Amino acid sequence: MSGVLQALGLPFHLRTRVGVFLALTGLTTSASGQNLADVQIETIPVADGIYMLTGQGGNIGLWVGEDGAFLIDDQYAPLSQKILEAVRGVTSEPVRFVINTHWHGDHTGGNENMGEAGALLVAHDNVRKRLSVQQVLERFGRSDTIPPAPSGALPVVTFDRSVSFHLNGSELRAFHAEHAHTDGDAIIILHGADVVHMGDVFFNQMYPFIDLSSGGSVDGVIAAADQVLSLIEDGSQVIPGHGPLTDGAGLRAYRDMLKTIRDRVAAALEGGLTLEEVQAARPTREYDEAWGGGFIGAAQLVESIYHSLEGR
Repeated sequence: MSGVLQALGLPFHLRTRVGVFLALTGLTTSASGQNLADVQIETIPVADGIYMLTGQGGNIGLWVGEDGAFLIDDQYAPLSQKILEAVRGVTSEPVRFVINTHWHGDHTGGNENMGEAGALLVAHDNVRKRLSVQQVLERFGRSDTIPPAPSGALPVVTFDRSVSFHLNGSELRAFHAEHAHTDGDAIIILHGADVVHMGDVFFNQMYPFIDLSSGGSVDGVIAAADQVLSLIEDGSQVIPGHGPLTDGAGLRAYRDMLKTIRDRVAAALEGGLTLEEVQAARPTREYDEAWGGGFIGAAQLVESIYHSLEGR
């Protein structure tokens, strides 16, 4: 799909936004069986031994060294061979581990293939729980039923609060972000390289999708961003779940935007305004040009925040 979008002349940031929309509306191979033969995996250097892989779905993190390769997310099953080829383009070592940042199919769809290729699958406890049973993904009046994943796609190792891997002469640490994008988000810090993979807790240059039906919340997203910002510098490299590679300053801009809109919606909600009245007041107004060009529009973001705060 990304190859088709590229052929249409769309720049990277717009291809990414359209790709996210397709991923979450069931218009990709992962959901409907359409052909992904045109998708190309792009390898973007981030730091020494660390890369961001883009294709169709969530951004993949790749960490390589003498102890093997480590993948953060794995997009869709039909792309697994292309992803492994991209890995082989930077290392001859096998993929030893795959860690999922959350349960959505554009981040876990390649799990079974990666497991069969010899990788150990790792995720938060709630990722395995959600992949193990049928899920209903709800957003903006649409509801999709997602069947359980096959047993070979389920994480073999799960964690509650955090887990660390000591490989390649350094440390990778994953910690749980509570009720952020979902209830099973993991944020990955590569110590020594000053790199963070945020998963879908961070949508760069676009309004985020907050999956309330999977336990997500706007306050959890903001809290997770605050926690990461307390651990990194403005110049640290940050891989978002969707959107281009950025840095700590880019994450801070995202957090500030979301916190401002959240506070405005909260004040309106406390004042007794209905969702429609809050949307009409345009609490996102000065951010729409820079952040509103993705598949989540201003009205949808306000709806997500409104319903998230209703349930506090």
